Amino acid sequence: MTEWDAEILIIIICFTLSFLAHRKSILTKNGSIGAFFVGIIIGIMGHITWVILLLIFFLTSFLATKYKFEYKKTKGLQEGKGGERGLKNVLANGAVPVLIAILSFVSEHYSYLDKGTWSIIFISSIAVAASDTLASELGVISDKVYLITNGKRVKAGVDGGISALGQMAAFIAAAYTAALGFLAFTYFDLIDQCWCFVIPLVTFIGFLGCQVDSVFGATLETKGILTKLTNNLSSIAIGAIIAWWILTWLV
Repeated sequence: MTEWDAEILIIIICFTLSFLAHRKSILTKNGSIGAFFVGIIIGIMGHITWVILLLIFFLTSFLATKYKFEYKKTKGLQEGKGGERGLKNVLANGAVPVLIAILSFVSEHYSYLDKGTWSIIFISSIAVAASDTLASELGVISDKVYLITNGKRVKAGVDGGISALGQMAAFIAAAYTAALGFLAFTYFDLIDQCWCFVIPLVTFIGFLGCQVDSVFGATLETKGILTKLTNNLSSIAIGAIIAWWILTWLV
């Protein structure tokens, strides 16, 4: 497959999946348009596997959102009117991956970091988003929720609240994102590192980023300094920076 063929395929995939996401009420109209352009930038400047992994994240996020949706709705904790996600949500979760894709594209021309390293940084950012999303969507149905900063009992849905179910979901989401990323990158020869390094690293960063999100929620978000979406953006960015730091300075 030539580079031109790959780009055409990326556009077709992004258009088809964005269109279906809107038709199936996974994304709003604006969210679908935003996801289309986010996907194209990531696919063309990053790699086709990157956009596929990002779309898998949006799909699993929607499924988690739909889990016990009516119960969440009675508590006023649902996402959107019917679980759909809008443009702001797409940008909050997709802005950092887009920046990583752009940096990876520029880096290729200056021989700074190879595509494999950027691939691990990319999947680390997705792991943070996936970990936080599943922790939030499953954690809100827990009866026992505690504030991460002081351990006091709080109501489900309170900013910075964590639960055993939410923490377990956060870890599982980070782990399966790491595993999927490793398999995809290995298949396309993007990385040559051992699974025993990549999967634990990405899992750790994904889970850690979720905890950062909770701490920010209990502090900065509660004080109105951050919103839910800027909190998501900040925690994903921190996860990506930690991955970059480990891969460039410690390894």
